[in-house]
Amino acid sequence: MATKQRSRSRRSSPSRERAPRYVAPVLDPNWRSPYSPSNAEKHANQKVVRSFALRKKLPETIGVGIVVLVLVVGVIVAPWVPIVGIAVALLYGWDLHRSLARTEAKGLVLGNLVLDQFKAGGTDKDRLRLTTVMDRLAATFGVDVVTSYIVSDPGYNAALVPTGSSLSFFVTDAVMRDFELIELEGVVAHCLARHRLEMLLRESVAAVAVTNDESRRSLAGEGLAYRADEVAAAAIRYPPGLAGALRKCAGEQLSSTSFFAGSTYAQWRWIWFNMWSGRASDLSDLDDVELRARALEEW
Repeated sequence: MATKQRSRSRRSSPSRERAPRYVAPVLDPNWRSPYSPSNAEKHANQKVVRSFALRKKLPETIGVGIVVLVLVVGVIVAPWVPIVGIAVALLYGWDLHRSLARTEAKGLVLGNLVLDQFKAGGTDKDRLRLTTVMDRLAATFGVDVVTSYIVSDPGYNAALVPTGSSLSFFVTDAVMRDFELIELEGVVAHCLARHRLEMLLRESVAAVAVTNDESRRSLAGEGLAYRADEVAAAAIRYPPGLAGALRKCAGEQLSSTSFFAGSTYAQWRWIWFNMWSGRASDLSDLDDVELRARALEEW
């Protein structure tokens, strides 16, 4: 009897060996979260200002190019003529480089211009609360130096703009008064997400260096506020907080005395958390606060 049992046991063992072996899962080292800005995405935002400046200089560049070509061909007339052409090309290249630098520099002074538009607002408690939120989220987003200002205005809005080599954050005392802590965190995170996406310079240059509304929108980038919402919500891991802030912006009745009802805001709108303050909702626009709130509520 024992012999038969051992025989059956030996016959059954090969079937166990033929069972599929367990293979441990391996993470793809090339996988990236869609809510984390890619290097290509950041580079695209970085080069927009330079491309814009080059387009403005295009007619002049074509004219100089023709002159240089004629001078180079002028070797037929005299051997020294191409040297003049090369000199003209080098001088124009140097001037073009300076022009590009000047265009970028215009966006770096916007923080001071914004500060001049407002009076100080908020209470000591508001300032402490904002400092606490900013310090924590700046570390999360890898931002070193941010100077925060609470400004007096009845409208709901905020902006993060370059001031030289540092950053300035502006938020209205209405936000500090009426927004819950988690909603304030959403607003701050959204603005810091724009910095992570390398959006700030293109928005700032659009505000101060462009006179046409359509060109401003093109330079600042349509739908990028929606993208910054995604990055911010993923970083703070609480989309309802940011959605709640957007809901309050969508539902506010803007006072005619607010900065956000004026012409300067219309020129600078692309730097602000709510780019369309006071406008009726337009769900065909990715930058609309109502649409942005709905998208976050579906997460």
